[in-house]
Amino acid sequence: MNPDDIPLRDLHLPDMTGWWPLAPGWWVLLGILLIGLIVLIRRQHRRWRVMAPKRFALKQLAAIGRDFERGADAVVLGKELSELTRRAMLAYAPRDEVAGLVGDDWLQWLDYGLDDKPFTRGSGRILESLPYMDPRKIDDDLDVRGLIDTVRMRLRRPIREVSA
Repeated sequence: MNPDDIPLRDLHLPDMTGWWPLAPGWWVLLGILLIGLIVLIRRQHRRWRVMAPKRFALKQLAAIGRDFERGADAVVLGKELSELTRRAMLAYAPRDEVAGLVGDDWLQWLDYGLDDKPFTRGSGRILESLPYMDPRKIDDDLDVRGLIDTVRMRLRRPIREVSA
């Protein structure tokens, strides 16, 4: 028998397995990843929204500081810082907890959660009286930079630590 006459064909390998359609396990994994991504995006968006007052207050503080460095009056600075602090704290904590506080009670509330009590014992104490001072009688040794830094420290404090 002649080997050329035998009806043999070459070996044929099976086709490569395609990636589509996916197996059920991959669909489950993709579903879990998609749900995780959605949860992560929603959590970040919620955090971004909650921190919006803080970002706005810090931008306002930077603008107030620049205005003072350009020659604004210390009394005007005191008024702006007092107003900014009050508005920011109203955004951070419940209105009934913050709105009625004045004087030493206000300064003690601002000190909550801060080390060294900068509003009742430090450079932040002047925040209470600076808006009402006569600009001609303000001492040159007034620690304005310390006041701005103290307000910045208070504004950076997380919301949950401010309200008890």
